Order: sequence, then structure tokens, then C-alpha cells
Amino acid sequence: MPAMTRAKALAALTAPGQTYAIERQLVHGEPQRVFVNAPASLRALFEEARSDATFIVFEDERRTFAETWQEASTIAHILVHDYGIAQGDRVAISMRNYPEWMTAFMAVTSIGAIAVAMNALWTPDELEYGLTNAGAKVLFADQERLDRFAQCKGMLETRVIAVRPTSATTHPDLARLMARVGSVPMPERTIDTDDPIIMFFTSGSTGHPKGVVSSNRNVLTALMSWELDAQAGLMVLGETPAPLPYQSATLLAVPLFHVTGSHAVFLQCFRAQRKIVSMYKWQPEAAAELIERERISSFTAPAAMTGDLVRIARSTQRDLGSLLTVGGGGAPRAPEQVRQIGSSFTQALPNTGWGMTETNGIGTGIGGHDYLDHPASSGRVSTVLELRVVDDAGTTLPAGQRGELQIRGTSVFRGYWNRPEVNAEAFVDGWFRTGDVAYIDDEGYLFIVDRIKDLIIRGGENIGCGQVEAALLLHPDVYEAAVYAVPDERLGEEVGATLFCKPALDFTELEVFLSNHLAKFEIPRYLRRSEGPLPRTASGKILKRELRAEAVQALESGA
Repeated sequence: MPAMTRAKALAALTAPGQTYAIERQLVHGEPQRVFVNAPASLRALFEEARSDATFIVFEDERRTFAETWQEASTIAHILVHDYGIAQGDRVAISMRNYPEWMTAFMAVTSIGAIAVAMNALWTPDELEYGLTNAGAKVLFADQERLDRFAQCKGMLETRVIAVRPTSATTHPDLARLMARVGSVPMPERTIDTDDPIIMFFTSGSTGHPKGVVSSNRNVLTALMSWELDAQAGLMVLGETPAPLPYQSATLLAVPLFHVTGSHAVFLQCFRAQRKIVSMYKWQPEAAAELIERERISSFTAPAAMTGDLVRIARSTQRDLGSLLTVGGGGAPRAPEQVRQIGSSFTQALPNTGWGMTETNGIGTGIGGHDYLDHPASSGRVSTVLELRVVDDAGTTLPAGQRGELQIRGTSVFRGYWNRPEVNAEAFVDGWFRTGDVAYIDDEGYLFIVDRIKDLIIRGGENIGCGQVEAALLLHPDVYEAAVYAVPDERLGEEVGATLFCKPALDFTELEVFLSNHLAKFEIPRYLRRSEGPLPRTASGKILKRELRAEAVQALESGA
């Protein structure tokens, strides 16, 4: 009997009459691949998931799916009747990963308003810009964000609802508002699948953050696509996993304002009836304790966090045997860490993918033994999307050749909020320009090489920062690496790197090690040592501009 391939598995699973049946339909006048059995809206997703199974665990608090829906209904009632929120209005959320982030999100999207996920690390000026740009009528904010809101200098018209305030505030307290209203049904609203429903912000190398607006269909397509890929993977393996003797559970340690946290972790829990255990902040030792106590079966996070967990797994006495998958997101994972995950846990296998805020987190995916066999790859494209790699003239390149990665399909957003000039640059004939340098091999595996703006041009040679970082991370004493260009009078640019590594690491020995993995011109000329983990954004991306500025300053001062 011929082996089941991924293509055959996907064809069988998406055939007419199947759960994941796909057909081409016109969406905004363009033919797209649509899941015909997807929920009609996020509201329908939430409502259909009501049950007495545990949903949210936060510290000593527990909520079932039904209780969470009821809380969301009460918040929605408050928004409609006390704040006059109508369909299409923007309601912002800025706080830590409290249960109220999730219930507020459910409430806003269930009444057809647009949930604006604000970066909780923003300064007062950035918070003010985001609220003004989005035209947010209401902001849900915890104490840290309330303090920053108070420092905003403009005359903001946004009304604020305080979440878990720890000091006196003039803003209404959500808990008191909910206690006054009590248990009420979700307000009735007619919501279209293609209505805009969320706005997440993404930052480029320059300028203000851009609001990425997505519809119900965009988000639900991503959720269904992850499910489809998981089912196809099982078919290829010829396995039907035995049901767990306890409820499946996932650990939420990444911010909910990032699509990894909101989509891949939070929203994926509904149809799977999966318990979500939320951490106040990332602490590897506390994570290990939660994994053991709550019998966590999946963990998805950027490479920095999964790397922490690998180190804990090798040193802790905690039982981490419940873990089945350790997923990636937000930032690339070094091939060496992929192998470490495969060898550090009793059951867990690694998985990852490439996606963007603009694609609602999906794009390509890879997991299990396939990932171990292709540790440098981001996987193969989702069934509902198309990829191409083009040269500077926009010509599609053959397999194996590097160029700009472009994407189109059903989960891709339609444009940035109030940024027509950016949209005109970002889309070419319906294809979204990702800004990534990549190639696709002859088997369809995607390899992200670098960002277009993250190249070092040394004496006319193009050097990919990602390639150099991957080589550095092969060394067992290098934990994190950031590679960047530093100015050079003769060559234009030289290779610089900041490392978080073992204090005893000898840089001369490291250069000898790198000579086996990089061309001579690619080996960093300037190396700096960081005393602690490298600074990162909340989504896990290293703050290279900050590190490069420090390196250039040190170089200019002769340090």
C-alpha cells in the first residue's frame, strides 16, 4: 500500500462532505479557498464552545467555558447599554494576560465591534498614538496601563474601564460594573463573516506602528488551517492517538496582544475544549511547576522561552512528561534548539511555522519528525494560502532561489488601518509583500533567510544576519545571538554580534568554531558579550536596533 503523503491527506480531509471541506468562493470579489464548515463568526465560535469543562486557569482562579461566556455576555451588555458601543466601533484592550483580557475580547467581538489589541509595553506616547489612530471609544486597562494613560498628554476621548486596579482611580472598575449588571444574555447582533473584527498593531523598522485589521473569516480560517494541518500530520503518520485520560491543556506565557498568544494559544482552545493556564509573567521555574501540576500538553512560545524550557527540562526534577508538543512562534528557532527539544522531553516533539500578524499567524507549518529532519525550515504552505518568491523585478523565481517572499489567501488581511499609502506599497496584484528574504525548495519547504532590511552588505557581499545567528547558536555555550551591521570605512559594513553566552566562552575559540560553519567574510569581526538575556519585544523578537546602537557607540568610543 503506497505511503500516505501530506498532499493526499489534505486532499482527503478537504473533500466535499468532510469536516474541513474547502471550496473556492468569491470573497471581496476575489476567488479564495474557503472552509465551508467554519463557524460563521468569532461569536459563533465562542457560543458553540459553552460547556462545564475548565477553560481559564489563572493563579487560584478557575472558569469553565460556560462561565467565561457568561462573563463576556455581561461585559458586552455593559459596552452596549452603558457605553453605546455599536458594530464597527473600536474597543481597546491593554493589560497583562488576565482572564479579563480574554473575556473583554470575547465581548467586543461578539457584538460586532473591533477589538484593538494594544501592546502592553507601549510608553504613554505610544499608547496615546494607538488609541488616537484606532479611534478607540473604550479602553480596558489594568493598573500599569492606567498609570501610563494618566501620563498621556493629548485630550483623549477614549473612556477607560479599570481592570483589577490596585490604587484609587476615577475610572469605573469592571468588577463593580459586572456585579451591578449580573448575569444577562449576550446582546443580539447580526455579524457577517467578512466584517472587520480585530485590530492588532505591528511595528516596522521606522515610523509609527500600523493597525492590522482582520475579519471573522481571516481569523477563523487561520484556526481551521491549524486544525487541518494537525489532522493531516496524523494521517501521514497513520496514527490515531489515544485520548488523554485528562483534559488537554496549554500554557499561555506569551502576550495576548500578539497573534501567537491570541490565535495559536487562546482561540485554538475553543473547538478543542482545551484548558488554558495563563501566567502573569514568564518565569521558567514557575512554568515547569505549572506544567507538572496542571498536566500541560502543549506549549507555544518564541525561541527564547522554549530555549529556557529546554534548559529547565535538563536540570529540574519536575515531571514534564505531560508535554506532547513544544511549538514556536514570533521569532525563528535555531536548528540546534529544534534538536534539543526532540531530546530533552520524554514525549514532546517540536513544531513551528512561519506567519505574520497580517496573515493571522498562519503561512507555513512543520512539526514532529518532519521538523527534526528539516530543522532549518519553516515548513510547507497552508492549504488556504499561496506563496511565491520574486526577484527585484517581481518575476517569480524557481525553487531554491532567494528573493522576496509574497503571500495571498483567505487569512490575509486587506490593509492597514488608515494607511492607504502603506497599503499601496504592501500589496502587488493581490500579493502581500512580507519583507522576508526566503527560498522554497523543490519539495515545497520554506526557508526564511532574512529580512530584506536585515542584510549586511560587506564589500559588495550580501550577508544574511539570520544565517550568522544560526551558526553562532550551534555553539553549546551560546544561548542567544543578535547579528547586525556596523559601519566600516573600507568595506562599508562589517559583521557585528551581541551574545548572551557562558561567561567563560573564549571568543577566539568561537571564531575557530564558526570557521567550520561560515565563510570567512561572514564571521563576526566585532563581538560583544551581554551579561543577561538579550532585550526582546513582547512577541519575542530581539531588539537589534538597540543592540546595534550600543555596539556602534562602543566602537566609536574605542571600547
